[in-house]
Amino acid sequence: MSQTVNPNPNVGLSQAVQKNKGESQWRVFFRRFARNKLAIVGAVIIGILVLTAILAPVIATHDPIYDQDYSSVLQPPGNGHILGTDDLGRDTFSRLVHGARLSIQAAVISVGIAVLIGVPIGLITGYFRGFWDEWVVMRIVDAMQAFPSLILALAMAAVLGGGFYNAMIAIGIGFIPTFVRITRAQVLTVRNLEFVQAAKAIGAKNWRIMFLHVLPNSMAPLLVQITLAMASAIIAEAGLSFLGLGARPEEPSWGSMLLIAQGYLNIEPMLAFWPGMAIFMVVLGFNLLGDGIREVLDPKLKR
Repeated sequence: MSQTVNPNPNVGLSQAVQKNKGESQWRVFFRRFARNKLAIVGAVIIGILVLTAILAPVIATHDPIYDQDYSSVLQPPGNGHILGTDDLGRDTFSRLVHGARLSIQAAVISVGIAVLIGVPIGLITGYFRGFWDEWVVMRIVDAMQAFPSLILALAMAAVLGGGFYNAMIAIGIGFIPTFVRITRAQVLTVRNLEFVQAAKAIGAKNWRIMFLHVLPNSMAPLLVQITLAMASAIIAEAGLSFLGLGARPEEPSWGSMLLIAQGYLNIEPMLAFWPGMAIFMVVLGFNLLGDGIREVLDPKLKR
């Protein structure tokens, strides 16, 4: 990042550092983040999700796919099954725990695709402008955003075929326009600021200016969008799996668990409650974390 004081009003941390000369930007960030209780709650929820995904083989009491007990089908909690069993006698708790792994993969893979493609496109088009920006890239983005994200993901998944990873590619493609727009909007603001003009005046190359000055000073809204997109990715993956275009029914995906549970709502409604509650809590955690980051990076917030 440029050592010049960042005048971008969207970041805010540099302004705090100016008033606290002895503090680094990260120290100011964490100090402000610690004051936001809802953001802490969100971070704790996401932390629990990540730990659950990492320790799934240790935490799970049964194999989520192959450990089937046909004498204990659709059983309520008890008898060695903390949350009961499903229609094939598989342990609901173990499938829920292993489902955290697929949810983490859904969030990281799909959002990673969108960031790796959308951010460079937004950076280049916003910095250089011209015909390709106004009449090609942005018109394609407009056309893609004319479709609801889930509908676009459904269409892409149908084209690519079923399967978890194809669903992640489809969801990632659906998120690309959002990251293109956000990055481009930030770049259009930053590219005209004094420190960028000063870098141009001393003969710095465009690529150096873009990646060392413009992009780092455009990251605040992107960080917020990444956390919110991860929540949307988990919902989209569950939706595609529920419709049969994501994870296979035997895989311990929360969406697949809901697909199985829909046929037994009158018999064992708790079969749908647990994956539904897991999705709710994780999405809530990402949204609280995103809102917390937005407030931390707000320059109007009291230092």
